[in-house]
Amino acid sequence: MSDLLRAPAEIKYAEELDWLESIDDSPKPFSWRLSPKMVRLFILGSERSDGLEREVPQKWFGDRSFVERSIVTLASDRGLLLIGDPGTGKSWLAELLSAAICRNSTLVVQGTAGTTEDHIKYSWNVSMVIAKGQSRESMIPSPIMTAMESGAIGRFEELTRSTSDVQDALISILSEKYISVPELDSDGSDNIVFAKPGFSVIATANSRDRGVNDLSSALKRRFNFVRIPVVTNRKSEAEIVRFRTEELLRRHHIELDVPPTLLDVLLQSFADLRASAATAGSDNEKLESALSTAEQIGVLEDAILHSNFFGEHALTARTLASSLVGSLTRREPEDLAILNKYLHGVVEPRSKEEGGSWPEFLEGGRDAIATLS
Repeated sequence: MSDLLRAPAEIKYAEELDWLESIDDSPKPFSWRLSPKMVRLFILGSERSDGLEREVPQKWFGDRSFVERSIVTLASDRGLLLIGDPGTGKSWLAELLSAAICRNSTLVVQGTAGTTEDHIKYSWNVSMVIAKGQSRESMIPSPIMTAMESGAIGRFEELTRSTSDVQDALISILSEKYISVPELDSDGSDNIVFAKPGFSVIATANSRDRGVNDLSSALKRRFNFVRIPVVTNRKSEAEIVRFRTEELLRRHHIELDVPPTLLDVLLQSFADLRASAATAGSDNEKLESALSTAEQIGVLEDAILHSNFFGEHALTARTLASSLVGSLTRREPEDLAILNKYLHGVVEPRSKEEGGSWPEFLEGGRDAIATLS
């Protein structure tokens, strides 16, 4: 793992997955490596009532019903579509599900405006085609086709960013569970790639991308929808931020404490900005940022790295405020005006009433805005 910038979940948690598989005696659908109950336990963590010899840490923080519905969907013949705002953990949940079910979360197609039908079906090795002609050996399978042939989970990120013809190609895969290869000899059996038991597709979609490339009703019928809401529970959000921050510190071998008071300042700042966005009369009156938990983690990560490399190896409220302003300012002057209004209208009165880290946070935010203005 030390040789990888970011290890996929099946490598990162390989020892834990091996152990869970060794003690799993529950029925498993298809070729699943773990039973549905054990998949849920791997993702949501163990409880004392589970009676396990070791603790299994929680890896995804959200409502249990979302995970259970996702697992049940994958045990059927329908695809799973995880939909929600940016930063709600859709891709992370998809990765954990794939790692637990088939021990391979890397069969991924990234949806963009440039994604073509070849990306979800197959393409050709041109040099081999010239030398030997079109054959199964000269065909380059897509991640989705590879998942079909191995009975694994194929992932499609940002489905609504791909064009309608790409989405239409996915309909036949989800319906018929095979891909025709008309370039090959129709007299043999090599011109059709059939899906093996266990194959399914997990797609993600950004709810803010509505209108980009809306899903057809035919494609919607092939998916079970699981909507992942923005985490608003203060305790759950703190757990997510703390979990990700600890991972960051371990990955960078940084020994730096994150004071609970500064974590509270970060959480309260995002809560304030979300409340302000909810009451805004127009898009110009709210930040372009989605103010998601993932963006909170990004703000804290930026502040930690800055403190470690350029500070005094201690996280301060000033650095946190500077990171928040720098990370959330995407439009000028609109976002700067919104953040300036927040500092003067909310943070300044709070710093006078509560003190603590808020006065330094206020000062750091003002300096950051002055630098960017």
